Amino acid sequence: MSAADTAEYRIAHLRDRLASEDIAELGIRIEQRGAGIVLYGTVASADCRAEILRIAREELAGLSLHEDLVVVRADAPDHPEELS
Repeated sequence: MSAADTAEYRIAHLRDRLASEDIAELGIRIEQRGAGIVLYGTVASADCRAEILRIAREELAGLSLHEDLVVVRADAPDHPEELS
């Protein structure tokens, strides 16, 4: 099995873990770019982001991991919007 095949297998396993564990995250994109793996997308909280990165580091240990996970706030605004 080549290194590329191994990386693809590990990415698939990471996707399965993100979908099936308590985090149940399906919106994260995971791509292999050259020798590295890139995770990107939006998450609901900083805790969710940290959990995704923890799982990714476990599954992809030894591979170059880059991430662009954005935390989206869904809270109600704390002040009215002022239009001029």
